[in-house]
Amino acid sequence: MGSPGWFDFRALILREYQFSFLRRDRVRFSRFLLALVAIAATVLVGAQVWSQQPVTISFLLRAVEADQMQGLAEQFMAENPDIRIEMVRGPNAADAVENLYTTSFLLGDSPYDILFSDVVWIPKFAAAGWLLDLSDRVSEADLADFLPADVAAGLYQDGLYRMPFRSDMGMLYYRTDLLDQVGLAPPKTFDDLITAAETIQAQTDVDWGFTWQGLQYEGLVTNFVEIIAGYGGFWIDPTTLEVGLDQPAGVQAVEFMKGLIDQRISPPGVTNYTEEDSLRQFQNGNVAFLRNWPYAWAEANRDGTPVAGKIALKPMVHAPGQQPAACLGGWGFGISATTPHPEEAWRVVEFFTSPGPLKDFITEFAYVPSRRALFTDPDVLAAFPHYAQLLEVAETAVPRPPVGQYAQVSDILQRYLSAAISDQMTAEEAMRAAAGESRRVLGVEG
Repeated sequence: MGSPGWFDFRALILREYQFSFLRRDRVRFSRFLLALVAIAATVLVGAQVWSQQPVTISFLLRAVEADQMQGLAEQFMAENPDIRIEMVRGPNAADAVENLYTTSFLLGDSPYDILFSDVVWIPKFAAAGWLLDLSDRVSEADLADFLPADVAAGLYQDGLYRMPFRSDMGMLYYRTDLLDQVGLAPPKTFDDLITAAETIQAQTDVDWGFTWQGLQYEGLVTNFVEIIAGYGGFWIDPTTLEVGLDQPAGVQAVEFMKGLIDQRISPPGVTNYTEEDSLRQFQNGNVAFLRNWPYAWAEANRDGTPVAGKIALKPMVHAPGQQPAACLGGWGFGISATTPHPEEAWRVVEFFTSPGPLKDFITEFAYVPSRRALFTDPDVLAAFPHYAQLLEVAETAVPRPPVGQYAQVSDILQRYLSAAISDQMTAEEAMRAAAGESRRVLGVEG
């Protein structure tokens, strides 16, 4: 297609020459040629300017994150004047952003060149064919610098559809002063946690031993993922689609969660707790142990809180002979399969996920890096000394099952976990029902 405003000069010259010749108006024709040269020059300059306009690369993200990323976007555009980044501010609820992305893809060619994605969105979006496979754009050496679980969360059927940006993982916070007071070491096993919690409740004025997230939502699933893995079990094997909920480890995990409430180690209201509810109890000094995400460290250590300077963190507890597990969260970048500018989109992704910009971002906003080297970087540790401990937790991170039907199986698990911990079903009944429904959704036999 020609440049904007282009037309057939040859035909116009011929018509005007014939008309002028017939009238023998050579002066008029000379003036016409001069005017035509001026028009042509204007059109050519306009076409050149048009061709040099920067390519716009857009993506949707939560409004709070758009504000935080503005500095990185401006740095990229200063270094890459041929590309303009457009960050579309969406709602702050992650599921609302996911729905907007989904709607944009279902309506046809998405207006977004990049997908800024939570870890659990990738299987669904990749299975639908909405994302480009990035495998041939990144080297194995570069991927090796990222946390293994963060890389695994971007994989779907041997393709890589997400580059990690910032990570997140569940962990156990504990009151160092209370453990010192009762003479106990930080717990390693589920039994250690129960013993320590009951001892602290009996010997101090702290009301509750352990708070976590028990509301029927995705947060309940993340708690369960850590506990079932701690018993040596699994939810769904993404390779075989085998469901492990109704195996012994799955039932034990639910029984442990329910036992925390029955034994009054956790408050009865924990079945309605989100991250903020459980954190509030902990930072107010009412709880000895807390399961939460990395952001809770800064919140609990705010000036004026009763627990500031009295807390530490560690990997989640587990059964004897098993390994701790931290449910992986976090965000990263994928590229839309319908973008007309895949190369420019990759340059944006590559910049945001490279060590320098990522270091600047996490040190300014206290997020968890997805690159392992940044956990021990002197500048990062100067700002966040506890990141050395956080790396120990990050090494235990496990992703939720990367299956295309993740949203459906998560909903199933949420419903039956909630029924079990709120006394509507036994642990065994709940896990048997959840496993059966999950197998039907996945299309596998029991």
